[in-house]
Amino acid sequence: MVSFTHHDAGTSESDWARSGVAALPELPLDAGELACTAFIVLAAHPDDESLGAGGLISRLHGVGAEVRVLLCTAGEASHPYSPTATPEQLAALRLREFAEALERLVPGSPWRYLGLPDGNLADHRESVLAAISAAAAAIGGPADRVVLVAPYRNDGHTDHDALGSAAAEAAGASGFGLLEYPVWYWLWAGPEDPAWQSWLRVPLSPAEEQAKAQAMAAHTSQVQALSGQPGDEVLLPAAFLEHFSRPWETFAWQQPAGGAGSGAGYGAADAEGLFDTVHARNEDPWQYTTSWYEHRKRALTLAALPGRSYTAGLEIGCSIGTLSVELAKRCGNFLAVDASSAALVHAARRLEHLPAAQTRHLTVPRDWPEGSFDLIVVSEVGYYLSPEELAALFERVEATLLPGGTLVLCHWRHPIDGWALDGDTIHAAARRQLRWPDVGLYRERDFVLEILRAPEVLP
Repeated sequence: MVSFTHHDAGTSESDWARSGVAALPELPLDAGELACTAFIVLAAHPDDESLGAGGLISRLHGVGAEVRVLLCTAGEASHPYSPTATPEQLAALRLREFAEALERLVPGSPWRYLGLPDGNLADHRESVLAAISAAAAAIGGPADRVVLVAPYRNDGHTDHDALGSAAAEAAGASGFGLLEYPVWYWLWAGPEDPAWQSWLRVPLSPAEEQAKAQAMAAHTSQVQALSGQPGDEVLLPAAFLEHFSRPWETFAWQQPAGGAGSGAGYGAADAEGLFDTVHARNEDPWQYTTSWYEHRKRALTLAALPGRSYTAGLEIGCSIGTLSVELAKRCGNFLAVDASSAALVHAARRLEHLPAAQTRHLTVPRDWPEGSFDLIVVSEVGYYLSPEELAALFERVEATLLPGGTLVLCHWRHPIDGWALDGDTIHAAARRQLRWPDVGLYRERDFVLEILRAPEVLP
């Protein structure tokens, strides 16, 4: 989790202006298509919708698109040390401000307040998913005509991250489109961070800029001080608000399943051909052997294993075998599998001095090795499956892992361009489907590492 406060100076808008963010490609938005598409806008707190997507929301209303807004919390924790307002008073004030802001953007459109606790959305994921499902059901029609608009899942604020991750899970499972809007990212990140370079811009018309500015101004408790007393300071100072006075908005975009180039329509078979091509061009396309990030992540993975040694280990998606070599040393027998035969050539070469280690060309979950294992490692591979394939993978794991065996999951937490799932979504799906004890968890901004243990006695 990124550490920052609203007091931080952060990255200035002038620094972002020099970065080239204004030259990002435009998100293609056809007015005719927008008019027959329904949008579910998700806000963790009042003002998120205006800051991150106010201009887009105004455009959607202007072309006649259906817009439904879900507000998760009242933002009652915005001024925890206020001497003039209790959390209950702040909640009531911020809900009134939210309603006024929406009247500037989408007058008359329906919105729903979920009443979840500010700062604790991570513990209410199922409630968020149920609300998204209910909103989509109320809309009706095909799933690929529904788009979720949600906070960026790695925005750095715990509620934004939790809501963005839940939206990604819902989009991947149901085939919705997904637009993720950054808010706090513009404060703590800098131009050197690579995430923004794959995003898209939505240029705003003067009328859309004006509607957004009016909506932001409606959140008086955030853009002005509650009083002159300590604890009532302004939450969103002028320097921070500069990021949202741009004549465009920025989104990470995941198309609906079935759309052109939609990652939600991809799966294991697509990955097999893609990675054969990638590995044929470059022996180490992801810098497994040279990147400090990769070296450090491998060391953390190996250190997190609860057992010193294992009888039989299985690694799904071994790529060129850099982690495989270390895992095999701790296993009596070890099997490394991958969908790419080109990658397996390099993995087999790395493992040839270990007689108990083998490689096999398998496209999981369609293919699966015989036998049982007390260690299964699924690292940096879950995103290349469809949601249905991911569920089938966990069914295979459940049927194959011995009682008391160890399942290791490790995945990049940022969106993967062209694919439906991300690391947080994959791990949440594993916990939900397997319901196994979590015996180890390490999470940072870029990746999540989790250890699950199969029950000692099978049900």
